[in-house]
Amino acid sequence: MRLLKVATCNLNNWALDFDCNLKNIKESIGRAKEAGAVIRLGPELEITGYGCEDHFLELDTVTHAWECLKDLLLGDWTDGILCSFGMPVIKGSERYNCQVLCLNRKIIMIRPKLWLANDGNYRELRWFTAWKQKDQLEDFQLPNEISVALKQKSVPFGYGFIQFLDTAVAAEICEELFTPIPPHADLALNGVEVFMNASGSHHQLRKLDYRIRAFISATHSRGGVYMYSNHQGCDGGRLYFDGCSCVVVNGDMIAQGSQFSLKDVEVVVAQVDLDAVAGFRGSISSFQEQASCKTKIPSVAVPYNLCQPFNLKMSLSSPLKINYHSPEEEIAFGPGCWLWDYLRRSGASGFLLPLSGGADSSSVAAIVGCMCQLVVKEISNGDEQVKADAIRIGHYANGEFPTDSREFAKRIFYTVFMGSENSSQETRMLAKKLADEIGSWRLDVSIDTVVSAFLSLFQTLTGKRPCYKVDGGSNVENLGLQNIQARIRMVLAFMLASLLPWVHNKPGFYLVLGSSNVDEGLRGYLTKYDCSSADINPIGSISKQDLRTFLRWAATHLGYSSLAEIEAAPPTAELEPIRSNYSQLDEVDMGMTYEELSVYGRLRKVFHCGPVTMFKNLCYRWGARLTPSEVAEKVKQFFKFYSINRHKMTVLTPSYHAESYSPDDNRFDLRQFLYNARWPYQFRKIDELVKELDGEKVPFSESGDHEKMGTTLDGGGGMGVIAAGSGNPKSGH
Repeated sequence: MRLLKVATCNLNNWALDFDCNLKNIKESIGRAKEAGAVIRLGPELEITGYGCEDHFLELDTVTHAWECLKDLLLGDWTDGILCSFGMPVIKGSERYNCQVLCLNRKIIMIRPKLWLANDGNYRELRWFTAWKQKDQLEDFQLPNEISVALKQKSVPFGYGFIQFLDTAVAAEICEELFTPIPPHADLALNGVEVFMNASGSHHQLRKLDYRIRAFISATHSRGGVYMYSNHQGCDGGRLYFDGCSCVVVNGDMIAQGSQFSLKDVEVVVAQVDLDAVAGFRGSISSFQEQASCKTKIPSVAVPYNLCQPFNLKMSLSSPLKINYHSPEEEIAFGPGCWLWDYLRRSGASGFLLPLSGGADSSSVAAIVGCMCQLVVKEISNGDEQVKADAIRIGHYANGEFPTDSREFAKRIFYTVFMGSENSSQETRMLAKKLADEIGSWRLDVSIDTVVSAFLSLFQTLTGKRPCYKVDGGSNVENLGLQNIQARIRMVLAFMLASLLPWVHNKPGFYLVLGSSNVDEGLRGYLTKYDCSSADINPIGSISKQDLRTFLRWAATHLGYSSLAEIEAAPPTAELEPIRSNYSQLDEVDMGMTYEELSVYGRLRKVFHCGPVTMFKNLCYRWGARLTPSEVAEKVKQFFKFYSINRHKMTVLTPSYHAESYSPDDNRFDLRQFLYNARWPYQFRKIDELVKELDGEKVPFSESGDHEKMGTTLDGGGGMGVIAAGSGNPKSGH
């Protein structure tokens, strides 16, 4: 037997915080060595933090990474343990995303990334070059300061593996695993038994299974030990890196770390028998045949043994059941952990949320409540870092610290019901009940006097006073009256967030939380610069359907029973007067259902459908209940409102990224915001297809008869040009 103990880890590092990152790296190495591991794997770009983005273009970032590496190598951190550190390296004129493999205070080799992540949220080709020379290792001259300190002039650089006396080890970096021909395939044929994947992979709802299936597939048909390490937490942006570091052997998961956690460092250790890998490979005839005619990959010989012989005192890790969270748990724990990282690293004293009693703002409140529960749980489990952060943020004194989530919420979470004459008593009571269940400090404010003051000023200026549609007003008047309510709430929220700490003799400020969901962003069903405009938004990339399912789950599992009543209520902005024969409803206002919006969103973003292709797809999907003419009308309606309101995405509050069809304009969904909202060519093609399909002539109005679309428009220009200050009737409150 060749017994090998390996350690991989989740690290909650922070982009450009080299002190924080170095501390976490050292702690992970210390725990790995204490457990007896002889290989320690850390996440991709762990020294700098993955999310440095354009800071990778600065020489300082690379220089500081080398300084941190020198600190690690001058100490005893790598004595007796192979460590893989992620950092940027400049070779010649190119900058590479590298894993630096170190042992016994020396750099053994530097492995640059072959295939860079360059889609979705990732822009690695903006900062790095992919390594293309795969047939040989080159000699890399170490920076002079590093060379002198380590007494080492050069190191092998490139694609290859390390050949020890008793096994072979290689690095595979994040995206490379998911390529059509991943490096581990050829490496396995060259005798590599241990693969180390350093990753920077973010959370997305229902994504973990895809990732774990890739680890299992990597060793299921070719054998091997696959180690995976990932970041965990918010390292400075919209992404939450969701950990789940693990070890897979011959297709079986034998060790798995947490997906969501408040811990800064989590080390996952596994003991494996490499003879089991050799035996597995020897039993596969096709593997033997392909290995006999393999493409030779260069290697670095290291005269050192990593394995231990047979020893009954060393137990082997056994296959385990893979742990997956339900989507409802993902919505609770992912954004909850992200909010905690943002809160403790921003210097804020807490959160302020305009809580309306509707599904969206209540979901945000429940996530903050979940965060408070996680904090108290981690403190009770002995996490000193979480305890220190909670004491500082909650302003505890005399040795006190949080022991009850409701008491902690009272210190760091403010909810404000900003009611008007259009608010119902039901939503007011539900907001109060939920705030009490969570434990937040609560305000109930009427904005009617402020609205009246604005209308009086407008009347003084123009001699006219607008009326709601139910009182005989026009669409323009109706929309204007709704928007003024929504924007007043935004101004009041930021005023309270900045001044309430002063009122209560607390230092700092509160972060304003937004509560618009991904479907409303896609449709533009929100007022520009209303309560959707906040500091951060934990649900901005989560669909309405998922949020409603989450509310039902949270009512039971988080202990907030009022959420069941909130979920059962029909979604409404409550910006228009309630009458016996009229009540404002979101889906009526939008002219489409939230379920339909999710379908449009996935087809537009995930499947890259323009109007014509979307029409064709939906004819198949909805053909049993809708005619081609009806499908065409729905597709036109969606693209019209999507394009007219696209400008709102340019000022969308930074949101937790959780969904593949997020319309986030800043990082993820890069498109123009000035459209010809009539889509004349595309819509004409749809009309021609409809005519072919059912023989019916479908007229298309070049003037854009928006009233027939079933909802008021957000602004005027049919070309998508929107007057400043226009908005859809949805406050986000």
